[in-house]
Amino acid sequence: MPAIKIHVTSGATVPQGVIIKGGGKKLPDYRNVAAVIYLDMADFKRMGTFPGTAVEVRNECGKVVVSSQLTPDGPHPGIAFMPRGPWANVIIGPETKCSGCPQYKDTVVEVEPVPEKAPLQMADLMRQQYIDPLK
Repeated sequence: MPAIKIHVTSGATVPQGVIIKGGGKKLPDYRNVAAVIYLDMADFKRMGTFPGTAVEVRNECGKVVVSSQLTPDGPHPGIAFMPRGPWANVIIGPETKCSGCPQYKDTVVEVEPVPEKAPLQMADLMRQQYIDPLK
């Protein structure tokens, strides 16, 4: 299954906010709403896969496995949405262009199906991305 290049935008979602405000960031439900990339059906066809397949999202900043879902918006082939949070932060660059805020709105990535993998829980993701590299 081929990798495709797309542009990712990121932002907060209502389901994500409900879980965060309820104190559930450490629960599996948070992963279900935040470790996601929403893709256009044309992008699924280009990859030769279907919604629900785990995908690796990667660029020069890092790589992360998330669940792929069909976008409720669109059509917008070549543009994906990831809820802002720990999984999206792996691929968002640190450059702020003097704004003090990372550039969440146009990140170029490669997306590749990895059906044999699954998104990590938040604690495991934090360990993999931030603690283990310091060892």
